[in-house]
Amino acid sequence: MRTQFWIFLLLLLLLNFFCQAARPVMTIRPESLVGPQGNTTFLDGTTWCVARPGASQAELQRALDWACGIGRVDCSVIERHGDCYEPDTIVSHASFAFNAYYQTNGNNRIACYFGGTATLTKINPSYGKCSYDVSKSEVSIARSLSKYKPRWLLLMHIGLLLLISRRG
Repeated sequence: MRTQFWIFLLLLLLLNFFCQAARPVMTIRPESLVGPQGNTTFLDGTTWCVARPGASQAELQRALDWACGIGRVDCSVIERHGDCYEPDTIVSHASFAFNAYYQTNGNNRIACYFGGTATLTKINPSYGKCSYDVSKSEVSIARSLSKYKPRWLLLMHIGLLLLISRRG
């Protein structure tokens, strides 16, 4: 009986793992831009999130790695041959990634912090073929990802209830 319980609990945990691994990944493609231009708010106007002047190269690199990794920003446009690769500087690459994260994650000051390495600006940092604007469809895709919450807590409650019911 106890073995069956542990097998059941293991299956629940595996199910949770595979459900979490199957969720979609958000990408930002500048070639499909249709607006909005930055973040338009009632009080502050249009803003973009960029690397803070004076931030150290090491801090910017850590924040850039986070944005392109855990932050789920598609950083292919700041890689070699991408529209935003030039100038090939950590400040330029970090600014693009920070802004992409900012625009797709609520357009609030918290989404533009990056350990103190980012700041908001009202000056559009776009240049040449490199556009810092994110399409409305990309923003809505990113916001719809918020419905994917970890289910492990629910699964653990079910497991505990089963354990209690078996002992009773």
